[in-house]
Amino acid sequence: MRIAVPRETASGERRVALVPEVVAKLAASGFEIAIERGAGEAAGFADDAYAAVGAQIVDDVGDAACVARVAPPSAEETAQMSDGQVLIGFLAPLTDLDGIARLRARGVVAFAMESVPRISRAQSMDALSSQATVSGYKAVLIAADRAPKMFPLLMTAAGTIAPAKVLVLGAGVAGLQAIATARRLGAVVSSFDVRPAVKEQVESLGATFLDLGVRGEETEGGYAKELTPEQQAEQQRALAERIPDFDVVITTALIPGRPAPKLIPASSVAAMRPGSVIVDLAAEAGGNCESTRPCEEAVVHGVTIVGLTNLPSLLAADASRLYSRNVAALLQHLAPGGELALDFDDEITSGACVTREACA
Repeated sequence: MRIAVPRETASGERRVALVPEVVAKLAASGFEIAIERGAGEAAGFADDAYAAVGAQIVDDVGDAACVARVAPPSAEETAQMSDGQVLIGFLAPLTDLDGIARLRARGVVAFAMESVPRISRAQSMDALSSQATVSGYKAVLIAADRAPKMFPLLMTAAGTIAPAKVLVLGAGVAGLQAIATARRLGAVVSSFDVRPAVKEQVESLGATFLDLGVRGEETEGGYAKELTPEQQAEQQRALAERIPDFDVVITTALIPGRPAPKLIPASSVAAMRPGSVIVDLAAEAGGNCESTRPCEEAVVHGVTIVGLTNLPSLLAADASRLYSRNVAALLQHLAPGGELALDFDDEITSGACVTREACA
């Protein structure tokens, strides 16, 4: 089975779907790999590194049986795809309905990495988790860079510097990684999540779990269910009382296919100390903070609000390594031994497929 990896064309996307070390393993498993010239350059992987492990370096991905990419294809790229061609990537099936419709019209059999079922058999394919790990780590580094104070406690001849106080909203994969990273930098960390089941995980990382009296349920995929309007109002009120105590707030609350829940109203931003920092990892879905400007960084009432999206692309090398392993695991599931064998009775295959009628 021939797998083609195109150069990413989405604005700001620096990742690549397959890295050389994974290409070598796939080639040994019976796959033929074609890499578009320059596809890995932005992530630090030169064409020579791919050629050295047996990949073909091509100027056009052509009619390969499967195309593996990171971001959804543009309308122009979709128009070049053929009936029956397999596509693997982040395809935004819940939000980019026009893009999915174009793929369906071309007869493409598309597998969205964000639709891979969150079951134990598919853990190695869970690209949402692998990329959330990178986002949570990078969010803390951004916060530490923007904050006007140091994170750790310092006792010097010139006096003592108190540690930064960091609040992480949401204790999913990104939130837990943010907690761990902020703790490594020496900050005093607290976290809140509507799912009481994560309290033990938060405390195991050395953070304090804030109990605000707001309880929510967890979906089968591990996400928090959307709160009722009354619960959301109570959550905002409780957080508004606590947020001014923190130097840094990192928000990570996302519900797939839905606007991000508003956890921090503008009034809470106004109550924070000047120089405080908010890093909003939900900016791509509108943001958890009412004052977040997606894709931008702004200062509001003296508070720096970072609404950058696609943080994994800022650490493109390691983000690509993780994502590449997820893609390879899915490829080996769909095409064991390098031969495509789509079994739509299988939970992983049918769950990840987003454009074939049999799996819609």
